[in-house]
Amino acid sequence: MEETPEDADLFIDKQQESDAAFWRLKKAMDDWRDNRIKRVMAQEGESIFLTFGRIMYVISCIIFDGLILIELPIYMGRSAAAWTIYILLLIFAVRLEYEYYKKWFEVDINQIEFETP
Repeated sequence: MEETPEDADLFIDKQQESDAAFWRLKKAMDDWRDNRIKRVMAQEGESIFLTFGRIMYVISCIIFDGLILIELPIYMGRSAAAWTIYILLLIFAVRLEYEYYKKWFEVDINQIEFETP
């Protein structure tokens, strides 16, 4: 049984799919890298106090989440309910901390544009 041209079109060419996947991945990584460079460039004009404040905020969040909040299940007897409450509070705290981080320390990268070939 011979393969007709119509049957050949039905099969996926692995090389074409591999190339397409590579270029999609490359574009996603290029976009990520461009945004990262834009964030770094936008921070160049910041005051040292804002940069220091950002660092102190992240450190205080880590200390609160990792040292203070963990005391809850320890004091409650390390039961499953205590760990469940801890995990729920940790999720809530991280979301709240992230929202405040975006509100206070977000960098505007909309002003920076790169030329694309």
